Amino acid sequence: MPSIDYINIKELLGLIAKQNSLAGRFIVAICGPPGSGKSTFAGLLLKGLGECAKVVPMDGFHLDNRQLKNLGLLHRKGAPETFDAFGFLELVKDIRRTENLSFPVFDRDADKTIMDADNLGPEHKIIIVEGNYLLLKKYPWSYLKGEFDLSVYLEVSDIDLEKRLTDRWTAHGLDPISASARALSNDMANVKYVKEHSILPDYRVAQV
Repeated sequence: MPSIDYINIKELLGLIAKQNSLAGRFIVAICGPPGSGKSTFAGLLLKGLGECAKVVPMDGFHLDNRQLKNLGLLHRKGAPETFDAFGFLELVKDIRRTENLSFPVFDRDADKTIMDADNLGPEHKIIIVEGNYLLLKKYPWSYLKGEFDLSVYLEVSDIDLEKRLTDRWTAHGLDPISASARALSNDMANVKYVKEHSILPDYRVAQV
């Protein structure tokens, strides 16, 4: 297996500045399992890049809870099959060819997708796409890699991920036992899937 270089956020910012051509949009993928800190890392990149950058989260393509219930997938919410993968792929393609573009955002507190909640404008030249399944080998996710100019995978140990995911559910009001059960029964299954079924990124970031 070929080795993949590790990179820190300062080096990544320099790399984006060097490779980015302001003639068109430059798309950076931030991928990693649930709880790996993708949103936080994307936010730090956004802060370092300034107003020319924008974050587009994959989570806006969660299928509606009623649809998941009808499909018998509500208990697996967050797994690859519980997202509108084709819709997300079309959005990523549109990022390249459409200057003014709205996109959905997932409201975690309300547990629902808000359509057209955010937008891209012509001033947004660097797009940071973040999500669990950006590098999956599985169709149609596998077509995403070709749309990215740069891909980065956040590497975190299973022990740390389990703790973070349990803490996340505790923060959402579950008692410690229920939070741990929720993390182990669904989230960690998704962690395993991401780690076992993702193609190689351009770079890795070792999270602490």
